[in-house]
Amino acid sequence: MRFLLDDEQRDFARSLDAMLTAADTPAVVRAWAAGDPAPGRAVWARLAEAGVFALAVPERHDGLGPLPTELAVAFMELGRHAVPGPVVETVAAAALLDRLGTLGDEATAATWLPGIASGKTTASLCLISGPGSGPGPGSSSGSGSGESPYALDADSADTVFVVDGDTVRLTEAAGPVQPSADPARRLSRPRGGTILARGPQVSAAAAHAAEVATLATAAQALGLGRALLARTVAYARQRTQFGVPIGSFQAVKHRLADALIALEFAEPLVHAAALALAAHADSSGGEIAAAKVSACEAACSAARTALHLHGALGYTEELDLSLWIRKARALRGAWGTPAACRARVLAP
Repeated sequence: MRFLLDDEQRDFARSLDAMLTAADTPAVVRAWAAGDPAPGRAVWARLAEAGVFALAVPERHDGLGPLPTELAVAFMELGRHAVPGPVVETVAAAALLDRLGTLGDEATAATWLPGIASGKTTASLCLISGPGSGPGPGSSSGSGSGESPYALDADSADTVFVVDGDTVRLTEAAGPVQPSADPARRLSRPRGGTILARGPQVSAAAAHAAEVATLATAAQALGLGRALLARTVAYARQRTQFGVPIGSFQAVKHRLADALIALEFAEPLVHAAALALAAHADSSGGEIAAAKVSACEAACSAARTALHLHGALGYTEELDLSLWIRKARALRGAWGTPAACRARVLAP
């Protein structure tokens, strides 16, 4: 099936691309990794003005959505520019609160959703266990067990929601930041908290939030892979060996073509998953899982190609390319490991 964005969606993507290009996101990522969230907060405010977070919030709470397709378009651009911060977790928290509202807890939704839509509230979300949980923002690529004790950027987020089984609570503090493969993904354990809701509706809302987070992560990885490939193609045109650009060598062409094909195959899966989620299709969970594993594997393939073709230069932290390479590896295990996603696709 062929998926084409309409003119409004393409204009939205172009406007985000232009805005984030002007924002010098590599400098923002480095500041965020060093514990200085101020530049990232400035970018966050501009994203909110563009309506990115409002896409996950219903109109009754001052939002524009929920609009999964437009959300996927936005997160492809956020991935293309390696935007730091709990962007995925914030829209997932919005999905959690929205679903709680539709299931009867409108007061909790009304308390937090307007702030998320306007960008005044940054949120992180941690799904520890229960039927709605999937490997969260800090899960490794190993177990896929559905449990993650870490919340992303809990040290800088305005609020952190933790779902444990059929209980959701608002945490009051976070533990020390843990080492991460991507220094810009600051992981810590939430501590304590006040119970906001309890009951079977929490599990249902958490399952929906996990699907939204997985879709957003897939779109983010796809955009990130596109950026890695574009930077590597540009380098292959400039770098010369034996008096000619290395991009003229057949072996190099094959590596770049393989990376492109993987990304091209992943993109329609991401769009299909967004449409399935928007339509509340029974197949949405499997389609989102397929999109996640395809997009993240394509992004990791693009990262390996970028590292290989840049040579020793690709290993240096001073090169901006390293920011994208590290993020590709981290996204592969966030909100659904490859093993967990494949099991979801194959489940009857």
